[in-house]
Amino acid sequence: MKMSVDYSQVTETAGDEISREQLLRLQTRYYFASQYCKDKDVLEVACGTGPGLGILQKISKKIVAGDYCPSLLLTAFSHYGHRIPFLRFDAHFLPFKNNSFDVIICYEAIYYFKNPDIFVQECNRLLRQKGKLILCTANKDLPDFNPSPHSYFYFSPIEFKELLESQKFQIQCFGDCPVDYKSIKQKALSFVKRMMVKFNLMPKTMAGKKLFKRIVFGKLVSMPHELTWSDNCFLPEKINANTIDKRHKVIFVVAEKI
Repeated sequence: MKMSVDYSQVTETAGDEISREQLLRLQTRYYFASQYCKDKDVLEVACGTGPGLGILQKISKKIVAGDYCPSLLLTAFSHYGHRIPFLRFDAHFLPFKNNSFDVIICYEAIYYFKNPDIFVQECNRLLRQKGKLILCTANKDLPDFNPSPHSYFYFSPIEFKELLESQKFQIQCFGDCPVDYKSIKQKALSFVKRMMVKFNLMPKTMAGKKLFKRIVFGKLVSMPHELTWSDNCFLPEKINANTIDKRHKVIFVVAEKI
């Protein structure tokens, strides 16, 4: 499989310096997913370096993970070894038999898929009846939204509903990491970020964004190879799938096969 894009430059990877908010958001992702994975057969698509796989392995019946980027998979395998099966695959063509899984997870990646409808069709094929597809994405409807390089399309809750219900899924949407745009600090940060995006000054890689993160968030922390629970984790709040959300940095979707 020839790799056309190197996603390792735009992906949070083990050992990178990240903000404490980013770390909490990572922990929240897998805390949220854990509600649906107990004693289930689970697949994580676009797993990256696999920070949440150890958490999910402890509660699931079986877990398999994969990614398109070889260097990310190598980093994941160097930590987990044979504890977890890793495969390289394209999300548009998932190499598994029909009705193989109860849960499929895909975090912060669907906007990189050229044909997300094909990915959703594949998930429908792989999931058993009442199986769950769990997604999360950056919220494009925030005023200071900054799209990732190589991305094709970001979904609002309404657009997720249209995409997933067309493939016979029933959905619920949730919001995480609320933003208070009324505070003076947040107004100032939002203005700076909007100007950087407008004039194409925002760094394109995770490495390039470190200085900006230090200025905004202060001291950074190292992203772990394997996450542990945090007492600060809270479940994302349910939001209306029929409206635009302008209050949360992250949108989650749980789609049930019907």
